[in-house]
Amino acid sequence: MKLIKFFLLIFIIYNTNLLANDDLKFLEWKKNFKKLALKNQISEKTFDLVMTDAKFIPKVIEYDRFQPEFYEDTKTYISKRTSKKKVQKGINFYMNNINLINMVEKKYEIEKDLLLSLMGIETNYGTYLGKMDIISSLSTLSYDKRRSQFFTNELLTLLKLIDKNKINHETLYGSWAGAFGFFQFMPSTIKNHAIDYNNDNYINLKNPEDAYASAANYLNSMGWKKNSHCFYKINLKKDISKKYLNVSARKIKNKKTLKYFKKFIQNYEDIAFLDENLKVAIITPDKDIIPNAETLSPAYIVFENYEIILKWNRSLRFALAVCTLKNKIKNEI
Repeated sequence: MKLIKFFLLIFIIYNTNLLANDDLKFLEWKKNFKKLALKNQISEKTFDLVMTDAKFIPKVIEYDRFQPEFYEDTKTYISKRTSKKKVQKGINFYMNNINLINMVEKKYEIEKDLLLSLMGIETNYGTYLGKMDIISSLSTLSYDKRRSQFFTNELLTLLKLIDKNKINHETLYGSWAGAFGFFQFMPSTIKNHAIDYNNDNYINLKNPEDAYASAANYLNSMGWKKNSHCFYKINLKKDISKKYLNVSARKIKNKKTLKYFKKFIQNYEDIAFLDENLKVAIITPDKDIIPNAETLSPAYIVFENYEIILKWNRSLRFALAVCTLKNKIKNEI
């Protein structure tokens, strides 16, 4: 027992020293980052106002290294995010904001069920926006070496938006990775696609008006095609070459016409109504994530709109969940 207590004490002392070391290095990083911010035309007044209380958050590094949802199989991942309760909550949100959502759909040519689906999966209709201090989260990830350049650019972008008085820095609480609002926009997405839809001189992505218009504008700019296909589940024959099976969301490869893949699909009659000349790809999302997963199952044929969702979030299963929830909501509206 004494030996266990001794090693526990050593462990605590070791980790305490690591944290203290990170805190000191973080302060040094902040000094260097201020020089970079000023070089990027961010005013010293804004920097001091926003960054003075920025802290190193060890938990953010933990979240970045291990994200549990990455290790859920596709069936579990989708079912958790497309439940009857989630569908009903989406319908309720739609009924409470019906005029706004219908106007946004008409203006941006983005289906209401898609926007409701994305909001439902991202933040459960605004009930899970995240409570992390976004400035500290982005600062921690910028300080960290793993993806420093990406998060440094995001933090600089956010400071510029604050400096231009487009965003109120006091509202910036969200996800551990720096995403914000009903649709979890990163700063670069806010800069490029967010809209002050209600003309109150602020972009408030925790407000349904700004949030919905901004999400619709983003999807429209990415090329979403209204009322087009997203995916269909298929059963593959064993003779299909593995080169046609996409397991990564980074880039969908080896697209062919549906007619080409016909000979490899056991349940082709289920999708026989589709245009055979459509360019499609095949994904098998479990293979590179779930230990001992089958090579050919589950499998899905995916279309251009599916790839648009991948631009929103580079996850094969995220895009499947979005389109699944979209269809369920569509059937109820």
